[in-house]
Amino acid sequence: MPSPLALALTPHIGPRRLQQALSTDLSVEAIAQLLGAEIAAAYARTLKEDLAEQEREQAARLGLRLIGLWEPEYPEVLQHLDSPPPVLYLRGELPHTQHNIGIVGTRKASPWATAWTHKVARELAEAGIGIISGLALGIDSASHKGALEGGGYTLGILGSAMDRFYPPQNRALAEQMNVLSEFPLGTPPQAGLFPRRNRIVAALSRAVLVVEAGEKSGSLITAKFAAELGRDVLAVPGRPGDAFSLGSNRLIQDGAGLVMNTEDVLGALGVLAPRKQSLQLEGPEAHVYRTLLELSEALPDDIAQSTGLSTSETLSVLMLLELKGLARSSAGRYSPL
Repeated sequence: MPSPLALALTPHIGPRRLQQALSTDLSVEAIAQLLGAEIAAAYARTLKEDLAEQEREQAARLGLRLIGLWEPEYPEVLQHLDSPPPVLYLRGELPHTQHNIGIVGTRKASPWATAWTHKVARELAEAGIGIISGLALGIDSASHKGALEGGGYTLGILGSAMDRFYPPQNRALAEQMNVLSEFPLGTPPQAGLFPRRNRIVAALSRAVLVVEAGEKSGSLITAKFAAELGRDVLAVPGRPGDAFSLGSNRLIQDGAGLVMNTEDVLGALGVLAPRKQSLQLEGPEAHVYRTLLELSEALPDDIAQSTGLSTSETLSVLMLLELKGLARSSAGRYSPL
């Protein structure tokens, strides 16, 4: 029986050919007339082997939903891509609103960039912004974790099939969130597939934020797709000469929006920042917390020098701020939450 999924799974049927074929009755004869005898023969084999039903059954066992380009649930923003994914493999839900931001960056993220991303993603999630990223290590992971901590929506896009999850270190993280792939089951991670993943991140996002990226980072590919699709590109400035910030700094030179905090990101998205409750801090706690906000990340000695407190007093206050959920420590450095 003719099947659009069977046609999508047929070798050498790309998105454009699939879109052409969807206007026919999907019979082998119609495909032969439209796309040639060789592709029609491959399609006939796919039908005979019932590969579409096998794919559906395996997807169901994995808890996945298949959404084909021919179905009404397929996201309109992806339909307009030059090469729209023929089939989406989804666990969880697609974004429900347009208030989504793609957050990307290096896998080898520095401590400050990881802490900054986690904090901003959490605050964006608390403000109702969906977080979309590539489930890679580093900045991607920090953005997903921050969104989850903020109780918001987050979607990870894979550069492999859902049953060939990559990277394996993030499998537990992926179990807590929404995950999407365009690749048929059994497709392993390959370098050439990750740019395809990146274009989906850009397409589903209202803007793309690059936190920390080297000169040849894949994050710049995502930023390029975003610009081509008319999305805003934002970037966090890094230290001049820092190898992991060359790409993001270059984006700013080329016109990307410079952001330094959550309010900057919300402003770029045209969303008002939610009013924060009073922290009810007094004395040394208020002084240390204000200093921490100004420095973004610092060693206790640096905070002590700025506040005039002793190092031991500063450490005691920092511990109290951690207990109140207002600060976090990583590798001996402190950052505000």
